[in-house]
Amino acid sequence: MKKLILAAVVALFAMTSCSTYNGMVSKEEAVNTAWSNVETQYQRRADLIPNLVATVKGYAAHEEQTLTDVVEARAKATSVNLSVEDLTPEKLAQFQQAQSAVTSALGRLIAVSENYPDLKANQNFIELQAQIEGTENRITVARREFNEATQAYNVAVRKFPAVIIAKIFSFEQKPYFEADAAAAEAPKVEF
Repeated sequence: MKKLILAAVVALFAMTSCSTYNGMVSKEEAVNTAWSNVETQYQRRADLIPNLVATVKGYAAHEEQTLTDVVEARAKATSVNLSVEDLTPEKLAQFQQAQSAVTSALGRLIAVSENYPDLKANQNFIELQAQIEGTENRITVARREFNEATQAYNVAVRKFPAVIIAKIFSFEQKPYFEADAAAAEAPKVEF
């Protein structure tokens, strides 16, 4: 009788462990998918930038430094590759810093357009500006969804008794996307 009870407890533990392990795998894959979506949106933005720069260049040739800054920020951002396997807080911060430089350079480029009424009325510029704005919104959504998937995963690997299975199979917490430090400061509006 004791052997039967012991076998039932072992079987119950094995089934629970399998279920917990499979749940962690599913949540980890959700994090991986969410990260891929973040990368896709940043790539979309990087792909749009050369078209925007070329359009502005035709109108604002003497704004070369601003254009150069955008191109350099894009090049730096696309050179920072971060795979989901290398997702550490330090590498994620480096990735975020490179992407923040692109955001800042794009902001300066859009501000330059205010000095060129013909450029502001150019259909290509208007379309590209709208696409970049839409992409920035998609990036925000993708980052939020990544953080939500990361939260679900991190909670799963920290709960008891799942934490035991997580440690056995090396499921470690994932870092979150955090707000850029510059986002804490309100933008200055000057007239």
